[in-house]
Amino acid sequence: MKLTVRVWRQSGPDTEGHLVDYPVDGISTDMSFLEMLDTLNQQLIEAGEQPVAFDHDCREGICGSCGVVINGQAHGPETTTTCQLHMRAFSDGDVIDVEPWRAKGFPVIKDLVVDRSAFDRIIQAGGYITAPTGAAPDAHATPVPKPDADLAFDNATCIGCGACVAACPNGSAMLFTAAKVSHLNSLPQGQPERAQRVLDMVDTMDAEGFGGCTNSGECTLACPKGIPLTSITTLNREFLKAARSTRK
Repeated sequence: MKLTVRVWRQSGPDTEGHLVDYPVDGISTDMSFLEMLDTLNQQLIEAGEQPVAFDHDCREGICGSCGVVINGQAHGPETTTTCQLHMRAFSDGDVIDVEPWRAKGFPVIKDLVVDRSAFDRIIQAGGYITAPTGAAPDAHATPVPKPDADLAFDNATCIGCGACVAACPNGSAMLFTAAKVSHLNSLPQGQPERAQRVLDMVDTMDAEGFGGCTNSGECTLACPKGIPLTSITTLNREFLKAARSTRK
């Protein structure tokens, strides 16, 4: 395959960026999208140019750090992580735009790499258990109703890639925050901090500069792990209950 890859180049967080066209040849349909970027970078290095900076780690669809916007879609045209997207999704002669996540809460570090540490701070605000629980209990010692276990498991699959933020027209982190709150607040171990957790995590989310949710649903369509929109409903319900209880 022969492609034209239009990549966002930005030398640093305080500089202006722009799209640069690069012709790339010899691309196999069996390559992953990141392998295509590796090929482009090898081409740039051999030409004495700066390679494109992009983030990645496991390349197995587990961590989501590879996330970029491809032709206007978070992670690209398939519901998966960027590293699991293969070049068979494109055709010979295609022009492919590759950009970083676009959100105030995800400032660009360089090229396609963004600072996603805002997600870490949201988790730090409430993703913990402080109640003394003693030694680790035996397996299955604490009964968890099946609906609660299913809800917790469905939301625990969130990998924090940020696709929900990138896809949202408002740059909202509601789906990510909702997944963390729904996961922890549905389990017995999460009950002592239940109210304070949701208040602290939402406050931190707002302070990080993410936009508000207007229920457009783009976040769930882009999510590679299928976190449902109903998780945001759960977050809203938990937040309202917690806010009322603190006012009493």
